[in-house]
Amino acid sequence: MNIDRAVFAFAGIVVLAGLVLGYWVSPWWLLLVAFAGLNMLQASFTGFCPAALVFKMVGLKSGCAFK
Repeated sequence: MNIDRAVFAFAGIVVLAGLVLGYWVSPWWLLLVAFAGLNMLQASFTGFCPAALVFKMVGLKSGCAFK
């Protein structure tokens, strides 16, 4: 697995978890979904993603999007 796939998988988990928690626990959890969406949007323009930095420190190989 490379950094790109790990970032996409992590974003998907965060979005799904936020939706589930927003439905069953509190609607305030939908802010987590909004944060994930905004982070993905800014990463598409700037190329900076905090999760990619963490995955790089863990030792995953670079992909095309995050180096």
